[in-house]
Amino acid sequence: MQLQWHTFHFAELDTDWLYAALRLRQEVFIVEQNCVYLDLDGRDQQAIHMFAANSGQVMAYQRCLPPGTGCPDSQLGRIVVHPKARGQDLGRKLVTRGIGHNSTLWQNSDIRISAQAHLQRFYTSLGFVAEGEEYPEDGIPHRQMRYSVSSAPYN
Repeated sequence: MQLQWHTFHFAELDTDWLYAALRLRQEVFIVEQNCVYLDLDGRDQQAIHMFAANSGQVMAYQRCLPPGTGCPDSQLGRIVVHPKARGQDLGRKLVTRGIGHNSTLWQNSDIRISAQAHLQRFYTSLGFVAEGEEYPEDGIPHRQMRYSVSSAPYN
């Protein structure tokens, strides 16, 4: 698979990129995971959107949020890999790029994620540390996790 990586501020997204991101998010988070929730949470406009595309089709996506957008730290969220692209280490590549991006742009800010609990081992392997107890978010168990940029290999 030949991937092209793209990073856009919200104002730079054209309608095709925006549509592709929202479609993938809905396809996985709402339909596949059978979870009814409000995906459009008012944070997309403040986010930087990161895509991996193959022949024009979005295969992976995440949004990078600045410090102060919901919490004091920067955040990675809406991390998703297209069902056709799973099992190819694309999630690891995507999150690693997000860590590098946030660590570079917001150097004095740790990175937080609200991870689905079943993915905790995956995020731990990338340097995230679980904090607090599991909690339900939209009917799915989640765990708050933090990546410390001061002790990170991506600094």
